[in-house]
Amino acid sequence: METMTNRNGCRGNLIVVLATLVALAGIRPGLAWNQDIEQLRQAAKRGDAEAQLRLGWMYVDGEEVPQDHGEAARWFRRAAEQGHAEAQGTLGIVYLSGKGLPKDVQEAVKWFRLAADQGDAQAQFFLGSMHDIGEGVPQDFKEATKWFRLAAEQGMAEAQSNLGNMYLQGLGVPKDFREGVKWYRKAAEQGHVRAQYNLGSMYYQGKGVPEDDRKAVKWYRKAAEQGMAHAQSNLAHMYYQGRGVANDDREAVKWFGRAAEQGLVVAQYNLGHMYHQGRGVAEDDREAVKWYRKAAEQGLAIAQNNLGIMYDEGRGVTEDDRKAVKWYRRAAEQGLAIAQGSLGTMYATGSKEVPKDHVKAIAWISLAMAQGHTSASESRGLLPQKYTPEQFAEAQALAAELRERLTAEQVAEAERLAAELREYIEASQSQ
Repeated sequence: METMTNRNGCRGNLIVVLATLVALAGIRPGLAWNQDIEQLRQAAKRGDAEAQLRLGWMYVDGEEVPQDHGEAARWFRRAAEQGHAEAQGTLGIVYLSGKGLPKDVQEAVKWFRLAADQGDAQAQFFLGSMHDIGEGVPQDFKEATKWFRLAAEQGMAEAQSNLGNMYLQGLGVPKDFREGVKWYRKAAEQGHVRAQYNLGSMYYQGKGVPEDDRKAVKWYRKAAEQGMAHAQSNLAHMYYQGRGVANDDREAVKWFGRAAEQGLVVAQYNLGHMYHQGRGVAEDDREAVKWYRKAAEQGLAIAQNNLGIMYDEGRGVTEDDRKAVKWYRRAAEQGLAIAQGSLGTMYATGSKEVPKDHVKAIAWISLAMAQGHTSASESRGLLPQKYTPEQFAEAQALAAELRERLTAEQVAEAERLAAELREYIEASQSQ
């Protein structure tokens, strides 16, 4: 279940990355101009700042004039230099994007600050974002929060969502889940997709509000219907687990499918699982392999393990021990105990394609057992009862080397993924 903190521990799903916001199309001042282009141009030449700003946007869009970002920047600057707040903020975006003028984050900050000091919400939001990520200014979460708040209090949904993030994570303000929920809700009610997703996660986790699966489903659905892959995946989980809605595997498959098509790795794995188990769709090992492979190629250890199983057992693909070993190893090297045990078993039993190798078998089975993987201990019975001292020493050295490659984060992640796998198995058996 993907919640507000993703597996990589980053804030990428919560804080808007500036690079996604600097596209000029889509950010428009609320200008109205009923006169024709020549009248507009004449007004701009006379020094009418509103007309200059409007004319600049017409050059950005190629509306009634040839598209020309350089000419747009020239008119934005003329309005900005007269102190027009929206033009100053827009000129900041031009410098940040490098469209029409050479990219210059210092100049962008300068113009954002001039506009923000006049109360322009868009500029306040951008200035907050610059402080948040340390772009053009030293990273300063208190300053970021200050500017997000000023923009949020003017009703800007993007700023409200980011202010919610700051309270959620205690950045620039004391951590306060209730305040986080308050600001997520304000943004969510304006249709802000990430805020809807995050509000759903707050209800799912019971952070800042009583745990409420129905409300979690409500907000996940709103974000999912806007096309957000993480929300689609979480909504699918709710249908799969019957949380906040009646269990419905077909709906789960539908939403996992939408998220998987967007490349969300956990949804690709889960869709493969649904085909593998025949839940919500006819059992189809080839489709299972297809989706396991997509997730495995993105590095998801559980998917790599399951793809190894498919090659090991010849399900949906031609049985191929070498490919089974390849995928078991990739998962095992990420610390997934079940894959370590399976890899050790393959080396213990051997085949035409994978020669027996008791040293590798001992090493991998030992790693799996060290993580408490019970079936790995059963694999020890496949090994010879006696080893030469050299074999045992080599196996111990290999196991130590492999263990050192695993970071604490990898081991913790592997344990989390293993727990998730057990949850799926238990859920499948109980229905």
